[in-house]
Amino acid sequence: MRIVAGSRKGHRITAPKGVVTRPTADRVREAVFSIVGSVEDAAVLDLFAGSGAMGLEALSRGARSCVFVERDRAACRVIEANLEKVGLTGATVVCRDVASALRDETARRRRFDLVLADPPYEEWDRHQPTLRDQLPGLLSEHALVVVETSERVEPELPLDLVTTRRYGSARMTVFAT
Repeated sequence: MRIVAGSRKGHRITAPKGVVTRPTADRVREAVFSIVGSVEDAAVLDLFAGSGAMGLEALSRGARSCVFVERDRAACRVIEANLEKVGLTGATVVCRDVASALRDETARRRRFDLVLADPPYEEWDRHQPTLRDQLPGLLSEHALVVVETSERVEPELPLDLVTTRRYGSARMTVFAT
């Protein structure tokens, strides 16, 4: 796996070992950021971060900051190692479940310009209510939310649908405030 564009273009990053984490493929990340456009100076929230590939891509492309949220401790260590390896700054790794992390970010009154959410495919139904209820309060005025699901799932959030596209077994859906 590698960073596709930006200041760290071509740098290799690693994914946690095992089958729990499903990193977003390079070509899919490239397609998503083509849809999203410039992330220069954006505050990014990478939920269910796994290897951190999406948030690392955003930082490489000029995002001001990225909060990586991942509950698996081994995956958190991989994100931290990837950040150190490629020398990106402005990152915070939060090793906890998404629901409690979202509550904490809400309490801090943080606002994000871009949210990247890639829950385990088989757990979308369990996480969707949390995202539906908590994400809108964390979004800046012109924020985008990118949700990765199984190709069979068409996610719904109380936001404006921008586009939904299939890439193999994945569906990328982009919402806007």
